[in-house]
Amino acid sequence: MSPIGVSGPELFIGTDAAYVALVRPQIDPTLAEVKLAAEEAGVTPEEFAGPGNIWALMLDVDGEGDGFELPGARDVEADDFAEQLQRSLGAAEPFTAEAGGFLSLDARPADADGWRLTVRVTPPEGHDQGPRTLELGPLPTAELLADLEDFRRSLA
Repeated sequence: MSPIGVSGPELFIGTDAAYVALVRPQIDPTLAEVKLAAEEAGVTPEEFAGPGNIWALMLDVDGEGDGFELPGARDVEADDFAEQLQRSLGAAEPFTAEAGGFLSLDARPADADGWRLTVRVTPPEGHDQGPRTLELGPLPTAELLADLEDFRRSLA
């Protein structure tokens, strides 16, 4: 079966080897591949697609991926986090940005045009993994700012 197209806001921070991603996946129940998958699963396309309003956090370090839903997280919190990052990246000084109790990011300049990030991820209660820390970077400032702008635009 072919993969199902997923849209929705997503903020990807990192590289192919190590990243954290804040996402709100949305599946269109009118797509043919969604209808087929729903039929195979024995549910309606709308049930298969889900509500599309649940935020999730994904992370990966050298192929060791994890992720979890963020019940109760809202668009405004995701936008506030992105705004904190945008504003702080422009100041070119070390900073911390936080999103709820699940994501904290310490950033420090890596070179003239890049950043090193220490990201702390805290899964909700009941998740089988405990808190994780990722080291990311160096990441180019221009790419981070462009990704943040795209993310915030997708929330508007």
